Amino acid sequence: MKDPRPRIAFSVNGDAVALNLDPLRRLADVLRDDLGLTGTKIGCNAGDCGACTVLLDGKPISACLTLAVHADGRAITTIEGIGEGDRLHPLQEAFLTHGGFQCGICTPGQILAAKALLDANPRPTRAEIQHWMMGNLCRCTGYYKIIESIAAAAGAK
Repeated sequence: MKDPRPRIAFSVNGDAVALNLDPLRRLADVLRDDLGLTGTKIGCNAGDCGACTVLLDGKPISACLTLAVHADGRAITTIEGIGEGDRLHPLQEAFLTHGGFQCGICTPGQILAAKALLDANPRPTRAEIQHWMMGNLCRCTGYYKIIESIAAAAGAK
């Protein structure tokens, strides 16, 4: 018997994926539960905190608010896909070196939002970093170390 759920095809971190999904499934749940990509965190379930940020065709989105069917035919990047093998992405290295993380809940979303910023503007000012990152909340760091980490990564590019 044919599966009645629609077949959704997209790429995740460069790998082709095709799944039959309930049309009301959230992208965050598919990434975490079906694909085992648990770097995408679910914080507020309302699109306010940024913990679930992933890149959809290079643009940051809230995966907790995005239906997986919206990804059909598109490219998704999660935190698991930005490094190269065992080598960390410069943003990941900068967050480690400059203390841009504490508990780690917001870190994947912070890094992916920052990656989208640096892809669009490789040399942002401190004010541009602060403005861009406003949609990503952190309860631990006070933001100074996050901003320093992003600025350091921008200098390393």
